[in-house]
Amino acid sequence: MTVPNPFLLPGNEAALLALVEAVRATGYAFTTVTPATHEMVNRRSGNAEARDLRDVLGWSRPFRPDLLPGQIFGLMQESGAAVPDGALWRPTIRLSSLDGELFLHSAFPPLAADAVFFGPDTVRFIRAVTAHLRTRTTPPHRVVDLGCGSGAAGIVVAKRAPAAEVTLVDINEAALRAAALNARAAGIASVVPRASDLLSDVAGEFDLIVSNPPFMIDPAGRAYRDGGGENGSGLPLAVVKAATRRLAPGGALVLFSGTAIVAGRDAFREAAERLCAEAGLACAYDEVDPDVYGEELAGPAYAAADRIALAVLTATRPTT
Repeated sequence: MTVPNPFLLPGNEAALLALVEAVRATGYAFTTVTPATHEMVNRRSGNAEARDLRDVLGWSRPFRPDLLPGQIFGLMQESGAAVPDGALWRPTIRLSSLDGELFLHSAFPPLAADAVFFGPDTVRFIRAVTAHLRTRTTPPHRVVDLGCGSGAAGIVVAKRAPAAEVTLVDINEAALRAAALNARAAGIASVVPRASDLLSDVAGEFDLIVSNPPFMIDPAGRAYRDGGGENGSGLPLAVVKAATRRLAPGGALVLFSGTAIVAGRDAFREAAERLCAEAGLACAYDEVDPDVYGEELAGPAYAAADRIALAVLTATRPTT
């Protein structure tokens, strides 16, 4: 069944925002898991059909209309957040909890090329960004969330630095619309969504660049997942290169990425540290999780990899 991307439907913004508020009023909360875990849980006996609101908007299970409060089901219909699927209805969006907010993103499974992704890596990324913010002696003034997806990182920064000019950058129109909606739902007016390939269409220098770019090898080439280059490191390294040219004095890049370790060697780390050194940036590299996405090692794309790790690279331009 081909389903239109709800973030690209014209004129549905008010209904989507009203849906977020109506769901928030129920006390709803949901922690989004990895696709592998999501699929495993949904395959369990009794989980084929939704039994409550979390099953619908968290676990993306088909549901009967009378399961939901009338207001919520009506807003899902109006906004395109649910579509008929035989005798049932199927959600086209998810709502996930983070930093006291609810974030709109694509329903499971996120198979479309323009899917808006949100998952455990989003949570890890936000932790890295907020940890960096706590180390700063002054709040950032010009910020860009590069490859913003749902906009979570930029929104989190804007909440903590309300005077900052925060730009949300992505090449995915659906992601930019979702990010703008998530900012409005969080009551943040200071963020500006901008379509741009990296920083090519954004002017000036920044004193904070945050990015969680795609870093996997994805045979389907989905924009939110496929990093390109060697072992998926193409886009992460492109972000590092762009940041080395656009960081203001004292500015910092906080990059969250995966990296394939092959024969004990982290080629992404070596290349990223070399780029930083050539640009005169101080660089810190923290492997925050040594072994994730083990299921990917069974496929041909990672046949040579020992493991896939998660890392945070923080690069800082000296003030003088």
